[in-house]
Amino acid sequence: MAKSIQYTVRGVSKRTDSALREMATEEGVSLNAVTLSLLDAAARGEEGARFHDLDALVGSWVADPAFDQAQEVFERIDADLWP
Repeated sequence: MAKSIQYTVRGVSKRTDSALREMATEEGVSLNAVTLSLLDAAARGEEGARFHDLDALVGSWVADPAFDQAQEVFERIDADLWP
């Protein structure tokens, strides 16, 4: 097994600490595991931020025929504008 490198991170804001601890709890992993995962993703340029502000909308779509009918006008192409 390769020797791991140790880091000490100082100055972590309460907001960041709270978010990391919440993620660890939600994922059922340690705070260290969450932090390593996010550091690894950030170092590789991967999307690291997780947003949950629209979670309440997941699965809430309700078909609305009147809305669909109103949107049909946007599907039409005005041939005079596209030579």
